[in-house]
Amino acid sequence: MELICPAGTPSSFREAVEAGADAVYCGFRDETNARNFPGLNFELSELREAIGYARARNVKTFVALNTFMTAGKEDLWYRRAHEATDAGAHALIVADFGLMAHVAERLPQQRLHISVQASASNPDALSYLVENFNAQRVVLPRTLTISDIARISRRVACELEVFVFGGLCVMAEGRCSLSSYATGKSPNMNGVCSPASHVRYRQAGSDMMSELGSFTINRFSANEPTGYPTLCKGRFEIAESKTYAFEDPVSLDVMDQLDELRAAGVKALKVEGRQRGKAYISEVVSTLRATLNAAAPERAALMSRLKALSEGQQTTHGAYEKRWR
Repeated sequence: MELICPAGTPSSFREAVEAGADAVYCGFRDETNARNFPGLNFELSELREAIGYARARNVKTFVALNTFMTAGKEDLWYRRAHEATDAGAHALIVADFGLMAHVAERLPQQRLHISVQASASNPDALSYLVENFNAQRVVLPRTLTISDIARISRRVACELEVFVFGGLCVMAEGRCSLSSYATGKSPNMNGVCSPASHVRYRQAGSDMMSELGSFTINRFSANEPTGYPTLCKGRFEIAESKTYAFEDPVSLDVMDQLDELRAAGVKALKVEGRQRGKAYISEVVSTLRATLNAAAPERAALMSRLKALSEGQQTTHGAYEKRWR
């Protein structure tokens, strides 16, 4: 199974390559990708250089054009698809049907991967993408169990890629409206979930309050890690309790289920984290590479090194092993 690793900057890209990635995914510095944050992403010249660096080391580069096109501005997405192809990208990761059609018609030689943002999660949806756009790989949403994935694998003619480590999106990806409700900026259209421009922290006695737009998201005591304020990981008063209503602030980690994922037909294992720094990328990718190369009894000890880098210093199997509250 391929190890697909994130890079939000050229330096992180090099770290991912050197740490053992089989492929690195990244995006342009605009709203064509779903990590459109200040200080992240690539200019075209940087992308060309990164692709050359990776190719010389037998590592693939996937370019994420994984937001939905804005009506009247489609040419930006089309231009970026051509630029990434001309730069030598091994694959484009696409969410929008219009852009898929453009790539299939105008860039038929370019390998097309379907983004998790497309939220394709059943055999009929995947088969439609293969038959109409020649999709060669689909990144599955983090809402499926391993048995779900196995059932899909048996019925489709494309490769399957799944997330195995990093941030966990509670929604069916591509359909989240929580951030846009609070900030007016859509993760799916503008590429920004909980943009930093709308984030504030303030002291309240010994507690720290985190806010997004006009909403108070959480209240942290002095000995609690202060999480980044996203509505899906907010703590709210519900009836008589104060609890995480949608999702606990934890990271996904299903690396202890590698054998099950392989048996289910998974081709590639994806790491979330393009907004993370290069030290995080280096440690996570090198640890995952060592884990993939290790025998099953050795994997837990290797993965324990990443607990401190996980959100809230906790991990979960998420929907891969559903245990609803």
